[in-house]
Amino acid sequence: MDGPNHIFDRAVHARRIAAATGEVAALLDRHIAAELAERMAVINRSFAETVLIAARPEAALQVLHEGGKCLKISTLSPAPDDRVNLPEASIDCLVSLLDLQTINDVPGHLAQAATALRPDGLALFAFFAGDTLRELREAWLAAESEVLPGVSPRVAPMIDLREAGGLLQRAGLALPVADMDRVTLRYDNALALMAEVKTLGFANPLAGRSSAFTSRRLLQRVAERYAEANADGDGRVRMTLEVAWAMAWKPHPSQQQPLKPGSAKMRLADALRIPEEDKKD
Repeated sequence: MDGPNHIFDRAVHARRIAAATGEVAALLDRHIAAELAERMAVINRSFAETVLIAARPEAALQVLHEGGKCLKISTLSPAPDDRVNLPEASIDCLVSLLDLQTINDVPGHLAQAATALRPDGLALFAFFAGDTLRELREAWLAAESEVLPGVSPRVAPMIDLREAGGLLQRAGLALPVADMDRVTLRYDNALALMAEVKTLGFANPLAGRSSAFTSRRLLQRVAERYAEANADGDGRVRMTLEVAWAMAWKPHPSQQQPLKPGSAKMRLADALRIPEEDKKD
């Protein structure tokens, strides 16, 4: 995919996250799986066919099997493009974990997900959002403006939680719900943080990233600017991680529908039991 909306290099990103291994990746997977289990626990129905999109699906697969609501589960790795790669009306539940934040055409991707669902099917997305890595983005911008003649994109833009519901509805899904899981992590320094991001396969996925060698001087200045703004009393630095969870349903006549304008059978004043003399005011 090329053009003005080509923000992320999906092919490079897909290769990197597929290669991520180690205890840090396992910790992240377990955290996301635990959050997934909580959200699936409040859904009072089962799904005959579920597709799970995840780079490392093992932990999430375990909680979905243990929950007993997803009867048949297939897995897909994040695609090297924006495609969902599922036939129309072929599944009852789609769970996508930590992939949506690097999709170039988010509305189109969500529309494909909606098309793949059968009526009353569930779409559930977890993705990095909001202020995730905000501190690192600010440190890079400050350091590059001092050391280099210009700045280059280093940290990907994030979807705002307030946009999630509207994006799901625009894709043709109903009853959207979104919430945010916010965690503050601490590191010895910014260089340790960047090394962990790289280990997880989430290093700069932007299509417009610079191909020039990053000098030791620039890296050191990034670490210094990061510490100036985000260090605690013990010298360690803070990092914000926000994971948005957004779910919605493929429309079906059995779902709760909003009342048509003018169809209310009771006045608001009556519902609130306001005395008659106050209603006149």
